[in-house]
Amino acid sequence: MKTTVKVKSYDEAISKIQKNHKKPIKPLFVMQTLIRVLSFFTLLPLGFKYTKKGMEKVSKNEPCLYLMNHSAFVDLQIASTILWPKKYSIIMTSDGFVGKNLLMKTIGCIPTQKFVSDSVLVRDIFHCIKKNKTSVLLYPEASYSFDGRATTLPESLGKLVKKLGVPVVMITTTGAFMHQPLYNNLKKRKVKISAEIECLLTADQTDKLSFEEINRIIGEKFNFDNFKWQQENKIKISEKYRADYLHRVLYKCPHCGVEGETVGKGTTLTCNACGKVWELTEYGFMKAQNGETEFPHVPDWYDYERQSVKKELLDGSYNLDCDVDIYMLTDMKAIYNVGSGRLIHNNKGFRLTGCDGKIDYTQVPELSYSLYSDYYWYEIGDMVCIGNGKVLYYCFPKDKSISVAKVRLAAEELYKIVTGK
Repeated sequence: MKTTVKVKSYDEAISKIQKNHKKPIKPLFVMQTLIRVLSFFTLLPLGFKYTKKGMEKVSKNEPCLYLMNHSAFVDLQIASTILWPKKYSIIMTSDGFVGKNLLMKTIGCIPTQKFVSDSVLVRDIFHCIKKNKTSVLLYPEASYSFDGRATTLPESLGKLVKKLGVPVVMITTTGAFMHQPLYNNLKKRKVKISAEIECLLTADQTDKLSFEEINRIIGEKFNFDNFKWQQENKIKISEKYRADYLHRVLYKCPHCGVEGETVGKGTTLTCNACGKVWELTEYGFMKAQNGETEFPHVPDWYDYERQSVKKELLDGSYNLDCDVDIYMLTDMKAIYNVGSGRLIHNNKGFRLTGCDGKIDYTQVPELSYSLYSDYYWYEIGDMVCIGNGKVLYYCFPKDKSISVAKVRLAAEELYKIVTGK
């Protein structure tokens, strides 16, 4: 999937910052019905089925807060199939509106910025539920999973649920990540997809429980492992490209410790530094072709990388300093390519400079608990996004061996170290 990109100077891009915020409108039923019809044809070859649990606790016309795990691009089609004909608004990253702002609003989408404090979004959610009398669909993980497990949830989620005072309904998908994992350059595999919709909390329960208890209940539902699911259910994925670009997730060799030298291609992951080769088997295990298999489970390998990053942060050796191409989002008309710059990330946080000195942006570690980083973003490349409520900077490292997954891990671990959380 591509987006609208225009080459502009920094001054031209910054002058386009939108100043007026418009409240979300009620989604048009005809548009949501169209999405429902199109979703049917998308999901039909995937054998999609879903089950309900405890949904009798929610009345037919009662607005709800729907929470859904974020696994693949097919998530929206799944939600549309399950929720139709109920009207609902969708919280969506602002870059998804570029070039199609009016269309997204008529569908019911509400723009927000990932991992950026957004009080306007909270007011928009209240407006949808209290004024428009529509439900709201939220992906609280904000970003797609890299290793097939849930990503960090915001602590503020429980407070939001308690203030809204509406039922909380969970939509959990199974198979979507394995059908189209983000690392695989959006290539699709033949994996059946299913889902469950469950009433987690009634309005009365959200009133009686503390926000800490609400967070615990929601957190327990966001506890899944897609690779483990594949292994335990013996789901065979036989495509010969299943390990393509797996180095985006497994960027550090556990045998020699070198980073940026692993290459995922075909069905194998190879370390060019030491020559060791692992196969990603048809049932989701990593298997060394020579010597010991250090981590048969992809998430365990990812945890090893997380602990390595944490160690670097604690001993002060972590430092990212690279040349980047800079794109900016200031309005919904285009993503603006404004030139080149330099991105630094260390124990002090982020610093981005560029555009002949016109950009000098810093972001402290405690600003956010995670980071918006993505693979093959709109078919441009792997990127790291930083910024605030006015402008977002999308940074694409020119050195393709740099792992944006490591930068996300570093941002998450640094937040924990600085805040003690």
